[in-house]
Amino acid sequence: MHAIRLHAFGPAENLVHEETPDPLPGAGQVRIRVAAAGVHLLDTALREGATGPFPAPTELPTIPGREVAGTVDALGEGTDPSWLGKRVVAHLGMNPGGYAELAVTDAARLHALPDHLGEAEAVAMIGTGRTTLGILQFTTLGPDSVAVVPAAAGGIGTLLVQYAKNAGAHVIGLAGGPAKVALVRENGADLAVDYTEPGWPETVRAHLDGIGRQATVVFDSVGGDAGRAAVDLLGKGGQHLVFGWSGAGGLEAGALTFTEEELTARGITSESVLGPVMIRKAGGDVRGLELAALDAAATGTLRPAVHRFPLADAAGAHRALENRGTTGKVVLVP
Repeated sequence: MHAIRLHAFGPAENLVHEETPDPLPGAGQVRIRVAAAGVHLLDTALREGATGPFPAPTELPTIPGREVAGTVDALGEGTDPSWLGKRVVAHLGMNPGGYAELAVTDAARLHALPDHLGEAEAVAMIGTGRTTLGILQFTTLGPDSVAVVPAAAGGIGTLLVQYAKNAGAHVIGLAGGPAKVALVRENGADLAVDYTEPGWPETVRAHLDGIGRQATVVFDSVGGDAGRAAVDLLGKGGQHLVFGWSGAGGLEAGALTFTEEELTARGITSESVLGPVMIRKAGGDVRGLELAALDAAATGTLRPAVHRFPLADAAGAHRALENRGTTGKVVLVP
């Protein structure tokens, strides 16, 4: 098979498309002929050797990627034979290997795909979709809500805008550049603003004044100056939900934080909703979040946006992510 292998930590160019031996499934496992493999911003940090929710590889070369969809083409010993030939999607967990034509995982991680759900969309929902629903556990959205979504043209941002609109909330989507702002507007946001333009907070404040409301929740995946400006839009009792810091200078910079004194003075709350706290909120049922996300896509309740790259151009996909040149979920197609 062909796969993307990382031989040394460093820039995107270190991702090499090359021929490797076909993997074989072990006991209780399946092999998937991959039709779509997910790429996450975290992958770019792991490529450089950084640590995060998933540890950086300890042995190189390695095949990155933890989200795949395709067709089961081989079974390991003791695996239910009914999986053979089925279209499936799986999150590979702590074991990478997704950037490849073939990937192996435990049968317990599989979800069968309905006929009308494409592999690329399924990959978007098994990771990005489940994270979105995990984030939404920490708030209640309704007609009284005013949700501010930075990075609203990204994979999670797209789904948050849709979910909030479905719940009846007033949605303000922030994105970088006219093309992304147009996508956010098409996705249903009540106001779409370019947060790379000076004075964007004043534009949002004028809009809020016009509807006589203040923001009630900020879904913050960017941090930095943009995240802080978004938090400044919150009214008393507002929520700041943190699940990333892509605009704060990289993984090492950390998320936007506030002291207890600042929060008390503002009358708001701020909490990080990723990792163990999200899993605990879900009662440990990560698979339940996956099922709910896939069902939302299958029924059309949520419509993931997908940005496709050829598998051979994984380096280009990483560069585009790092340069904020993508919209929706980035997916590699063998």
